Amino acid sequence: MRALTEPEIRASFVNCSKGEAKRLPVPRELAEQRWDDLDFLGWRDLGAPDRAYLVAELDGDLVGVTLRSPNVRRSLTRTNVCSACITAHQGSGVSLLTAPRAGVRGREGNSVGTYLCADLACSLYVRGIRRPATVSRPNESLPLEDQIARTVANLEAFLRQVLA
Repeated sequence: MRALTEPEIRASFVNCSKGEAKRLPVPRELAEQRWDDLDFLGWRDLGAPDRAYLVAELDGDLVGVTLRSPNVRRSLTRTNVCSACITAHQGSGVSLLTAPRAGVRGREGNSVGTYLCADLACSLYVRGIRRPATVSRPNESLPLEDQIARTVANLEAFLRQVLA
């Protein structure tokens, strides 16, 4: 992913008002991001743990979405798998994140959801830069490039649902 600026990030949001996009928290350490290792930029709102944000490229355009996660305690013995990167995590390492749809449908209350790594570090898990706390990532026969392409395709499918 290419390096993004705060104005680019704020302008990319498709499922909230311009005022909401102007007020949402943007990561402070943008210059320190590992842009070459990221397929998308994702972050949690430190002031509101049930909120998260994601910005990715889709068909050459930046698409940002606001996300919410339910405050559900997960069993520490249950393993869940991220729908994007196929990384397994125990406990609360995977969250159901829902996004209001863009446009009129979102204003009517329609939303879509997917299970993603709770810390939104899917790109780093796929590349082996970050490891799940208690579960090892399965060894895959797919080359790394194909795993990355699968992660991007899974995320793009979710973004297309938000835009539909």
